[in-house]
Amino acid sequence: MRGVLAMLQGLLGGDSQADRVVPPTGFTATLTTFTAASMAFLAVFAMALSLATGRLADRWSSELARSSTVRISAPEAELDAQTRAAQEVLRLTPGVSRSRILGDEEQRLLLEPWFGPDLPIDSLPIPRLIEVVEVGAGYDSEGLRLRLAAEAPGAVLDDHTRWRRPLVQAANRLRTLGWVAMGLIILSTAAMITLAARAALAANAQVIRVTRLVGARDIYIARAFVRRFTLRALVGGAVGTGLGMIAVALLPSAAEEGAFLTGLGFQGLHWLWPLVIPLLGAIVAFWATRGAALSVLKEVK
Repeated sequence: MRGVLAMLQGLLGGDSQADRVVPPTGFTATLTTFTAASMAFLAVFAMALSLATGRLADRWSSELARSSTVRISAPEAELDAQTRAAQEVLRLTPGVSRSRILGDEEQRLLLEPWFGPDLPIDSLPIPRLIEVVEVGAGYDSEGLRLRLAAEAPGAVLDDHTRWRRPLVQAANRLRTLGWVAMGLIILSTAAMITLAARAALAANAQVIRVTRLVGARDIYIARAFVRRFTLRALVGGAVGTGLGMIAVALLPSAAEEGAFLTGLGFQGLHWLWPLVIPLLGAIVAFWATRGAALSVLKEVK
């Protein structure tokens, strides 16, 4: 901790004489600040994507794992009897908290995304659906299927496994993609700042030679570049992060019918995570500039 505080104190304090070696303005200063701001802006969205898809995967996994559906397809004369038989089986099944027959309006809402709002559900042979909610460790799905087949031949159990697994896998892959994007942003930032630092060092080669003649060591010169470029990256990262957080906050809220996008962005304490981005950018700039400076100074004779 003391080492980090000492490094920050050195960066903020600096050396006015050494700072003369680094150009305070010019295209390298603009390039560094702009790169840090742009990458920080993109990093905010990559972080928001990763955190949001993580919440989405957890929600889909927990909600779909606790619910299932019994679909009853039978002739009209047998439908009510098989429905009562299926409900009795569910009532006696350990692990089933409750079961409920979905009404016509609920079924219409379920089918509306595919068939539109004017579906004549009363005149169509639509199967009857029973919502099943689990409790505790859940129920034995294979045993329940066998009991339903014996008591209500037209009843089919759907425990949502075929829906839950692909959805959770897709959300987890999106989360991984977000963190991969974060890694690429960090590498791109390091590459751009390295190029800017090398350009500044090359432009000041004559000043560096003169500074060496009066006794300055390479590490002294390198520190001047490291301080200037780290502060530029910190300022640019703070500006880009602030703009990114404002943009995320202005994203439209997802409606109930657009549940796939619900929660996209930051929630609760997750709003504190983007504040790490400027510090991360400054650390990347510190090491990128230090490596570039020491490498170029060895080439300057």
